[in-house]
Amino acid sequence: MTPPPGPLAPPHHRRIVALGGGHGLAAALTALRLLTDNVTAVVTVADDGGSSGRLREDFDVLPPGDLRMALSALCDDSDWGHTWRDVLQHRFAGTGELRGHALGNLMIVSIWELLGDTVEGLDLVGRLLGARGRVLPMAAVPLEIVAEIRGHDPQRPDETVEVRGQHRVASSPGVVSSIGILPTCPEPCHEAMAAVADADWVMLGPGSWFTSVMPHLLVPGLADALVATPAKRLLNLNLEVNKGETRDFRAEDHLASFAANAPDLRLDVVLADPSVVPDGASLRAAAADLGAELVVAPVAARGAPGVHDPLRLAAALRDVVS
Repeated sequence: MTPPPGPLAPPHHRRIVALGGGHGLAAALTALRLLTDNVTAVVTVADDGGSSGRLREDFDVLPPGDLRMALSALCDDSDWGHTWRDVLQHRFAGTGELRGHALGNLMIVSIWELLGDTVEGLDLVGRLLGARGRVLPMAAVPLEIVAEIRGHDPQRPDETVEVRGQHRVASSPGVVSSIGILPTCPEPCHEAMAAVADADWVMLGPGSWFTSVMPHLLVPGLADALVATPAKRLLNLNLEVNKGETRDFRAEDHLASFAANAPDLRLDVVLADPSVVPDGASLRAAAADLGAELVVAPVAARGAPGVHDPLRLAAALRDVVS
């Protein structure tokens, strides 16, 4: 495979595992594929909305959407890879039963039914895309997010209630005070644990903090693998740390939340864009409490708030992992 042109080529062969889900993980993978051919994405499997939620309910399968997005992000840089990426990402319009479904979701579920093996099915789609890396689920069964949220009902802003489901948690107007998963001890994906054990670097984030990043720390087998791995661990902070699920958070609050959900897990690097570091000393101290060095580097796209620039993120990660 011909490496991409420019200062980031040729790719080296460090083994990097990226954990997350949705658009945040896709952004990380788009950058990482410029650095190495040995990327493994470990993807959250708690989505219960949209096309993924419908397929999960109808067929009792893992929600395929975040897995599809990760595969598409790792596609080969060729007409073949880009064409199949676009096929997977195509979403049906109209008013019929297919409305809103991504073709890739339907394809993945079909392949799972034919092969009877989730990981083998994802590997097959990866080969179709010429994917520069591998995509794995974080657990072998679909998960349900359970959160304690204060102010979920705007009419009762001081009341804390239990909210279930990734979509409901992510769209809540309230403030998340704690997060959990059901089942509480799901069977982990053993290939994902093996990838973490063999990695040179493990990266968490960016992504929706409570519904894409933190759930990985709540799967006991995967959490144990993250603690035990000899790999270095990097936390990539979001570009908008105080919106959505983490409304009114500071970057330091993300690190406090990380420590609360994974008290035994140490970090080596916390990567942050300058826009989320108004107080470098405070964030550096919070990172040090987790054993980590704070690296501040511009990774945001110019003129697009909240969006990572793949080349800038790749350059920042290259300097860290080299």
